[in-house]
Formats: sequence, structure tokens, C-alpha cells
Amino acid sequence: MQVVTNIKGLVQVLPASVRKVCGKDMQDLKVLKNAFLLFDKGRIVDYGSMKKWAEMAADYGRIKEIDATGRFVFPSFCDSHTHIVYAGSREIEYNDKIRGLSYEEIAKRGGGILNSVDRLRQASENELFDSAWERLQEMCAYGTGAAEIKSGYGLDLKSEMKMLRVIARLKEKSPLTIKANFLGAHAVPREYIGRQTQYVDLIVKEMIPAIGKEKLADFVDVFCDKGFFTIKDTERILEAGARYGMRPKIHANELALSGGIQVGVKYKALSVDHLEYVGKKEIEALLGGDTMPTVLPGAAFFLGMSLSPVREMMAAGLPVAMASDFNPGSSPSGNMQFVMSLACVRYRMYPEEAVHATTINTACAMGVSDVLGSISKGKKANFFITKEIPTYEYMPYSFGNNKVEKVFLNGKQVR
Repeated sequence: MQVVTNIKGLVQVLPASVRKVCGKDMQDLKVLKNAFLLFDKGRIVDYGSMKKWAEMAADYGRIKEIDATGRFVFPSFCDSHTHIVYAGSREIEYNDKIRGLSYEEIAKRGGGILNSVDRLRQASENELFDSAWERLQEMCAYGTGAAEIKSGYGLDLKSEMKMLRVIARLKEKSPLTIKANFLGAHAVPREYIGRQTQYVDLIVKEMIPAIGKEKLADFVDVFCDKGFFTIKDTERILEAGARYGMRPKIHANELALSGGIQVGVKYKALSVDHLEYVGKKEIEALLGGDTMPTVLPGAAFFLGMSLSPVREMMAAGLPVAMASDFNPGSSPSGNMQFVMSLACVRYRMYPEEAVHATTINTACAMGVSDVLGSISKGKKANFFITKEIPTYEYMPYSFGNNKVEKVFLNGKQVR
């Protein structure tokens, strides 16, 4: 048993029954001052004021104490949208973007997702694992304790299976909570250009059954957007995934009002992600379901895209989650502290809203908010201790530097 004492502020204290925070409630953040956090066997046992701890400490005898004087304790970030299994960076495309080429123009020149596909198909499983492991360690150092990792850079059965087996190895080795997402419908591979329906047939009839048989994916995902997969394609893929227990997720409305949000709600997707284009109809659809709207500010920042109308969504009563979209082409960073900063600076979210958006609501978007995303009795002891900082608002305010001093996952210090 261990206890963190003299915590300047214990952030995001919630009842264990809370699975997400919506609308105006996102402005309310519970922070206990001068607090303690007691944990044992990987779970949070208790928390409260130091006065309470002084009264009960004798009951526990000698236990390991971590002094957090001047520091804040946050629940670990949950990053519900990443693509960290990839081979090689794409900084040449970054240079093209600087020189004015659009996302679509770069893709037509052989860049974009298909560039990553070419490289991944040539890489070995061990090479992919080693590079993804380094990225995962970097994410952990910035306070992330859970991540959803997508496939989607293989786009054939052999390579998609290779990616998902790498994710399975990461699950086994890493202390982070990891969910695997099959994103075979990330793009149409070169060999199927002009034959998109046949590629969807391949996903539905061969890829999903093979992946489902080996239980390699928790979720199934589709890039349902302008120039990518249609609503009909998406429905076929989601229905096939459901037969193998894969819960649906959607890349939606990054490039246009595509109908991706509506199809996600229809099929009870855990989340719809990107959401640069959201209107009244999309908000109404989300209000009618239980799907988590997830914004990826790193991608919008990197690509110079329109911003999702986050304030309008929250004003309507919706929850909002924010994830990193860590990938080589449009968001080459898994720093969730920077995601918080972007939430506040670019989307005009309050720091309290940004905390909810990167912890409990992203946990909900991963389907793990019953055990992660808040400081709650019985949940996993996944948290980080900051360096000495003046306020919790300092986290998004001071962007670009790492404010995390210690990281605990499953009750063990990992950094």
C-alpha cells in the first residue's frame, strides 16, 4: 500500500459512477486542496484532506509515502485516437504543406496515407514494434496512461494483421491500457483505385473474419468522409465488424459534412472523431445518441484546418473529448499536455473543460471510463504528479514543456 501526501491539488475527483461529463457541467472541476491519495494493488483506495489522513494514518502502520508538496496530482490522460504503429516520418510532405499544397494535392502526388502504406508493407513486425514502443514511452512521459491504437497503414490482409499483432504485443508489454482498432478502411490502396467496392468486399469478407477469429481488434473504424468511404461502405463495414464483437468508431467530417456523424450515431459508435465540419443537424444527431464527439486539435493545428465548433457543441449539452491523433502525416505528436493547450488557446475551452476532455471523456471514447479517467475509489491507480506548479490552470497555460514529474500506472511508478 502507498500514499501520496501533501498534494497541493488533487484534480478531477469524481464519483466512480460518472462515465462522462457533458455541456455546462464540463466547467465544474473538483479539485481537493492539501490532499492525500491512498492506493493499493493497482487501485485507488481512498483520498481526502490531509486532516483526514492524519486521523486515519495510524490504522495503516508503516506504508510507503510519496511527498507531493507544491505539486498537483491528475488522473492520467486517455488518448482515444492514435496511429503510432507506422514506418518512417513524412517531413517532406510537411515541407510541401508549408509551400502551399493541400492535403488532397499531396495525396494525389503519392503522399498522404498511401505513402505510409508503402513503407509499412516493407517493414518487419519487430521494426514496427520497436518504433511504436518508443512513441508509447514518449506519450507516457507526458502523462498518458491509456491509448487507442489504430491499424490502417497496411490496407491488405497481411499488413493489417501485422499491425494488429504489433498492437497486441504493445498491450502485453506496456503498463498503459491499450485498445486496438481495425482501420482497414483508412484509404483505398493503390491496387484498388477505381475499384472501391471490391476493396470494401475484401475488408468485409476476408479482413474482418480473419481479424475477428484471432480477436486482434476491440474496435472497427472507417474514414467516412469526402473522397474516402461512403455511408453505404461504412454501414457494410460496421455491420461486419459487429458480427465479430468489434465496437464501431468513425473518422468523420474532417473534410466535409459527410454524414459520418449520423451513421456513427445510428450504429452506436463509441466515438466520432475529427469533426471539423459540424452543423445543427450533426449536433441534433449527437444529442439523440450516446456517441462521444472527439476533436483532434493537433491535426487541425498541423494542417491549418477549420476548427470544430466545440463551444457550440458544449452549449447544446454535448460532451467533448480531445485526443492527439498521433500519426506521421497530420499530427506527429502524442503530447496530451499540448492538446490541452490547443483546447484552450484555439478552441476557447476553459482549463476545467480541457481536463474533462482529455481524461474522463476520452476514457469514455475508449470504453474504459468505468476504470480510468478520474480520481475515483476503485478505479485504476493511473495518475501523474506534476512538478511544482502554481495552479492546475498552469497545465494548459505553459505549453511546450513537460510539467510531469512522476507517472504511476496500475499503482506502480513507471517514470
